[in-house]
Amino acid sequence: MNKPHILVIDDEPDIRSLICDILEDEEYQVSTVDSAAAAQQARHECRHDLILLDIWMPDTDGVSLLKEWSSSGELSCPVIMMSGHGTVETAVEATRLGAYDFLEKPLSIAKLLLTIERALEAAKLKQENIELKQFSSSIQEPLGNSPQISQLLEQAQRLSQHDTRALLTGEPGSGKETVARYIHENSARKQGPFIELNSGIITSHNALEEFFGREDGDTIHYGLLEKANHGTLFIDEIGDMDSDVQLRLLSALESKSFQRVGGHDEVKADVRIIASTRQDLEEAIQNGQFRQDLYYLLNVACLHLPALRERKQDIPLLLDFYLQHYIKRENLPKRKFTIAAQQFLSDYTWLGNIRELRNVVQRLLILGIGDEIGLSEVKTTLGDSARSVISSNDIPVFYDLPLKDARAQFEKAYLDYHLDQHSGSVTKLAKTAGVERTHLYRKLHALGVEFRGKR
Repeated sequence: MNKPHILVIDDEPDIRSLICDILEDEEYQVSTVDSAAAAQQARHECRHDLILLDIWMPDTDGVSLLKEWSSSGELSCPVIMMSGHGTVETAVEATRLGAYDFLEKPLSIAKLLLTIERALEAAKLKQENIELKQFSSSIQEPLGNSPQISQLLEQAQRLSQHDTRALLTGEPGSGKETVARYIHENSARKQGPFIELNSGIITSHNALEEFFGREDGDTIHYGLLEKANHGTLFIDEIGDMDSDVQLRLLSALESKSFQRVGGHDEVKADVRIIASTRQDLEEAIQNGQFRQDLYYLLNVACLHLPALRERKQDIPLLLDFYLQHYIKRENLPKRKFTIAAQQFLSDYTWLGNIRELRNVVQRLLILGIGDEIGLSEVKTTLGDSARSVISSNDIPVFYDLPLKDARAQFEKAYLDYHLDQHSGSVTKLAKTAGVERTHLYRKLHALGVEFRGKR
């Protein structure tokens, strides 16, 4: 991983040289300039992780430069001011404009290094906080523990050890973003940012600016490609990307540099690209909708995510996960699925995959009543789409259990189903099942089947 890139702005050659030697010994990347004009040029060429800025310079003083940078919004990185002629008023003004700290010359090497370390750590924590807020509504659910998912995660783990581009394929809602995050979190880039470029941005009229950034004179608006520097950029549904953006992205990947919209300088960014698509990109290439050369650049490694209906073993785990999540997050009454309801949902086709499952669970918790979520409530919630349940000829999940456990699970599902049909009436259930009522009550109690809440 690359070390943070620090820009040193000072008109004194000896100080620039000294600071550069010290920081390079600490394995930082260092660039030095001797004037405000050169500093502006350097900022156009690269998004630095930290800036050391001298106050007294021949063309424009450091405070004026800081004011100019902060006038367009928040500073792009921590700025530490330096001066041998500073005053309290100057230090206060610099802090008001957003400077992280103020160091007096002659510089103390120990204090300089400590201040830089703290500033970089503060910037990292700030970015992590932004990401947490940004993705607080995006739940990092477990993908599952089925053989298909176990194999997929094993492949993702191996892929994460190599800094290559990757393409994730699969239906919408199948968990492609979760896999992209898994690769990032297990890679050498895990300390860097994870930035998502979603299809809404890809297809918007200002996609180029969002992606590559923009320059208005000396004002720089950084794009997502630079914000992901030293980290991972996840491009969701890349098949929807506009042809102009495709061309610019191809050029950026080939040259490892790009130009911001309205800019003329080449900008470098160290970013790993992970893209996803629901489309058949090879077919899109044949139809002239996607660039073949870009496809080959992105498709260094390809992982396919199976649809949820292809891995039914994971459905109970996901149902329980989202059930507990929404109960806790939205402070909803505790509920649980009956065996019959869970079996029905395990056989459901889930055309919307995990995304649809998540929405169904949330709807059941918000609109439902009672301690249990029964089969009839599930069918009512699903409506016409409940007809898409997989054929009953499919092998039930309890066929893989020992006979005793399978019999208990079948009996519970059977009794639960008919209780739903009879609105919780044990008398009617006894008649349907052909079982004496006293024995039936004992059976319901032994199997933990709730019937009072169904009345």
